[in-house]
Formats: sequence, C-alpha cells, structure tokens
Amino acid sequence: MLGPPKSRQLDRSVLVSLDTLVPNNHFYRHLHAQLDLSFVREWVTASYAHRGRPSVDPVVFFKLQLVMFFEGIRSEQQLLAVPADRLSVRWYLGFALDERLPDQSTLTRTRQRLGLDFFRRFFEHVVDLCEEAGLIWGKEVLADATWVPGNASMDSLVPRLAEVVDDHLVQLFDTDATERDRTPVTNEDGPPMLHPKSTRTDTAAQNEQERWDVLEECRLDPQRPASGPYQRLSDRKVSRTDPDACAMAMRDGRTVAGYQDHYLVDGGKARIILHAFVTPGDVAENNVLLDQIRRTIFRRKLRPKRVIADAKYASADNIRALEDDGIRAYVPLPEWDKSSPYFHIAAFTYDAEENVYRCPEGQVLTLKWIDEEAERNVYRAKASVCNVCPVKEQCTRSNQGRLIGRSFHAAYVERVRGYQETPTYQKAMRKRSVWVEPLFAEAKQWHGLRRFRLRRLANVNIEALLVASGQNLKRWLQSTGWGRRMLPGSGLEAALGPAPI
Repeated sequence: MLGPPKSRQLDRSVLVSLDTLVPNNHFYRHLHAQLDLSFVREWVTASYAHRGRPSVDPVVFFKLQLVMFFEGIRSEQQLLAVPADRLSVRWYLGFALDERLPDQSTLTRTRQRLGLDFFRRFFEHVVDLCEEAGLIWGKEVLADATWVPGNASMDSLVPRLAEVVDDHLVQLFDTDATERDRTPVTNEDGPPMLHPKSTRTDTAAQNEQERWDVLEECRLDPQRPASGPYQRLSDRKVSRTDPDACAMAMRDGRTVAGYQDHYLVDGGKARIILHAFVTPGDVAENNVLLDQIRRTIFRRKLRPKRVIADAKYASADNIRALEDDGIRAYVPLPEWDKSSPYFHIAAFTYDAEENVYRCPEGQVLTLKWIDEEAERNVYRAKASVCNVCPVKEQCTRSNQGRLIGRSFHAAYVERVRGYQETPTYQKAMRKRSVWVEPLFAEAKQWHGLRRFRLRRLANVNIEALLVASGQNLKRWLQSTGWGRRMLPGSGLEAALGPAPI
C-alpha cells in the first residue's frame, strides 16, 4: 500500500552525539588516530603573546589545511563551507554541532603569523614520519620542476618605470652626488682613493654572491651581474597584482605570469618528496639543483649513488660537482650542433697527450686561445689546409679554418656521456618519466596546484609545501594500513572499497 507523504520536522530537537554519527571506518577517523598534531602548539608558542584575546587553536588551522588538500578545495571560503555540512569533517576538527566555526580572515591571519619557516618545518616533520616508516630508499634521487601559473594575468605586467624615473631625477637634480663621486677620498695610510661607492672589489662581490642562499630566499640574487646579452623579461617588467610572478612560456604556447615548483624525489617505491620549494618563473632549474641535493643529503644523511634529471639540469657546474661528490649524474646531454649542416664535434678526435683535435681528414687543430669567460679552450685548423680540403663544404664555410671549442669540464661531460650507453642509465630515464612527473600531475589534477591561489613568493611556497606534505602523507597513511585515499569529490566506498576496521 502507498505510504503517507513524508513530513518535514527539521526543527525538532534531538539528543544525539556527533561521535556516533561518524562511521568507525571513516578516513578522517584513521587520519586523526595516526597523525598526532599536538606538536603544533609547542612550535607556535613563541608566535603568540602571553596576554590578549585567545586565538583559534593552531591544530584546528592545520587540520583545515589537510582537509583542503584531501578534498581538493581551491579557496578557504569554500573550505569553511565543508565542515558546515559534513559531519565527518566537523568531527575531525573537534567542533560540536552547535559550535561556531572560525572565519576566513582567521585562517589568513594565522598563516601570516606562522610564516614560511614554520611550514617548512612541518614539511620536514612529515618527511621524518616517512623515514621512520622505512619509506625512503636513499640510493637515488630524482629532480624535476613544473611551471605553475600564478594568481596574476599578463595584462598586469607594467614596465619598471620607477627605476628609470629615479635614475633620471638623480641625474637632473642630485648634482652634489655627482661631484661627490668624482672627489677623491683622503687615505692617511696611502695615496688618495676613489669614493667608497666605487671601491667595491670583485672579491667582495664574489663573497656576497657566495653568501646568497637560494633555498632560503627562493630566488636568485637580484644584484647578480648580467649573464651575457640575454635579459630577462622580469628585469624590465613587473606584475602589479603579484610582483614576484614572472612571465614564462607554458608547453601549450601560452605566456603566463607564474612560478616554478621544484621537487626532489626519493627513488624508492613510495616516491617520497624529499625537498620542495617554489621560485619565480625566470629561475632555471639548473641553478637550484646543487643546493637542493646537498641540503637534502646533509639533512637526511643519505648516500645516493646517482641523481636522475632531464637535460635542463645538465650544466657543466652541476655535472662536475655531482661527479666530484661521488654521485653519478644521469642527465641527458644537449647536443648544440645537432642541427648544424656541418661535421659535428663527435666527428673530431681529441688527442689528450698532444692537446690537439684531428678532423675526419686527419688534419690537426691546435690550441689557439683560452676563453676564460666561456670556460673553454678553442682549437683551430690552419686556413691554408682547410681552404684546399676536398670536404670543406661539409665542414665549415670560414676561410680562416675550422674552429672547435672544448669545455674545461669536458672530462666530466665525456664520463657522463659514457653512462648513456649502459642499461642502468636507460632504466633511469624511463623511471624519471613515471616517478616525478605523475607527482606533479597528481598535485595539479587533484590538489589544486594547476594554479596558485595565493600571491607573493612566501605565500606560494606555503601553498606548495602544504601540497607536497599532503602527497607524502597519503603514502605514509597507506603504509599504516589504510590504503588509497579517495579522489576529491568522490565517495569513500567507490574509491577505497572495504576499509579496515
């Protein structure tokens, strides 16, 4: 028989316990039981005053950040709507049914109060948990980076007019400064010296460059000298929305203002992220590899046998430093003359005893000069021999003889080139494409890293560290017996299957 219409009696008071409404095998129960966040309060004690209005529990703040990661939520406003209608999330946060949740501004102020160093410490703590669980292999590490657009459009880029205007005004009105720069300064112990502004030596500049910590500042030294004729777009333009975001070309052809997210991943089956940080988009990957490797090795007491990376990391300095440290550099070497219609450098034979090259016709190329700036020796054949050579059209169009450049680090490069013929190297290259790149795809597809939602370098580093910490936590939770975490927006049962009791 047909039953009566369902009546809506939603305002009726019911005596119920929130703890009984959340299933015993729920994911957030397992997360709460396994991950103890009580250490957070001890870490943040120095960041709060001893008197005043009580703050929101920082443990609640971190639990909300984990909920944002696991649920794939893009904004803190949407995040606070989740515990408002999800009993399991409210239970995980520790809020009763009638207890008021924190607001969005509280989360922003808490994040700013804690600062980037605190989130770095939290990431290291998660890696420590993975290390204690035996998830870090340590025999090899893989390095890679991905471009992530920032929360700024290309239309927000404007010329850096302030510097131009300031320099122009100084030239027009600051005549005293001009005379001061030209006036010698008396030195009691010796001859007159120039103004102190002009007395900075190359040694002092070099020492200052050596003191610059890329991992700490997350950018290159802004006072660094120019590298050849190349000038970055960020040197001329700046975003009004996010001054730290730099113009960069994406793989799909778009030019966006954004950042590069750098990962250093353990070669074990768990694929634990050992180090993660974000730099502006104009910082090349090869500039940060050595700092990442050395700090991670020192922090984790690892002894990796090899470092696996793509061709962007194959700079001479990186290869030399890794090989000197006893670590094999498994990186593809770029072939700059591959598209040249003339004989490639591989067709010439180097004689180490006589320090000469021999061309395919057997003629000798002798050392002509040393290019200190480019760190290479330059060899040249005799013009009289080259001009009458029967295969000159296949070798060079110069009437002064064929030139060959040999890097100061050629011995290291040839050693690395020899690795490429081994099965271990071929396996390492295949492993890189399925070890690191899927981690970036996971972060972008499921955890909101397709585009940064925060602005400025420190904030995007915080956002990236939370994502990397969550990725490591997923693998750590899997080792505790839970299994695979659900995809954001899908049901637990559909993604996980039967959960352990």
